[in-house]
Amino acid sequence: MDTARLLRVALRAAYRAAGILRERFRTALAVGLKGPNDLVTDADLAAEEAIVAILRREFPDHAVTAEEGGTHAEGAVYRWLVDPLDGTVNFAHGIPLFAVSIACLRHGTPLVGAVLQPLTGELFTARAGEGAFCNGEPIRVSGEARVAEGLLATGFPYDREAHWEAMSGRLLRCLRAARGIRRLGSAAIDLCWVACGRFAGYWESGLKPWDAAAGVLIVAEAGGRVTDFRGGPPRLEAGEVAASNGRIHEELLRLLA
Repeated sequence: MDTARLLRVALRAAYRAAGILRERFRTALAVGLKGPNDLVTDADLAAEEAIVAILRREFPDHAVTAEEGGTHAEGAVYRWLVDPLDGTVNFAHGIPLFAVSIACLRHGTPLVGAVLQPLTGELFTARAGEGAFCNGEPIRVSGEARVAEGLLATGFPYDREAHWEAMSGRLLRCLRAARGIRRLGSAAIDLCWVACGRFAGYWESGLKPWDAAAGVLIVAEAGGRVTDFRGGPPRLEAGEVAASNGRIHEELLRLLA
């Protein structure tokens, strides 16, 4: 499969969804709950519908797994992972920090990733083996050699009570070690900001595959390193991601252990 074509279709879908999100940002929204702290809005649903329609039209034999319940085709070689609105809580509260995230995987390995921030227009893209880009310009991870020299980012799982002890321990250790920690509310943006050098590292547990698939590829193609908390390959289904510029990675893993 031509990865250039995969990316072109992903971008068409991402921009269509971004238009919907811009139109509905700071308007009267229908907001529902999927869990105690897990929101869904009518904008999520409309953006996902637009993305899935494009993907299904262009690639009818591909599987599509989307956050709000998109189409599935079990056993397909190619699978799309779609988060139509990563940062729903920000969006619902009028905070202008959210993204559309789309990735295509072949036999579980990311081939193409695109993350688009609708309000800023920043578009992060990657194709396997072809490097990572922001608005068409090549990007690379930062050069910090120690955690103390850089900013870290993290996120918190929706079921915080179940993860409280481990989560709070990691947060405290990293807070003591790093120059600072930021919590943006969008895993896709966090990963892309590692890729372009704004953050030296990022970690989060409790993720879904569609949260991280595009960003994981973008970090790797920007020269960074992405693993689970034990240094093994990132397993999207496990929901555990540690990403860095590579230079601080072993130190970061020790803080997360």
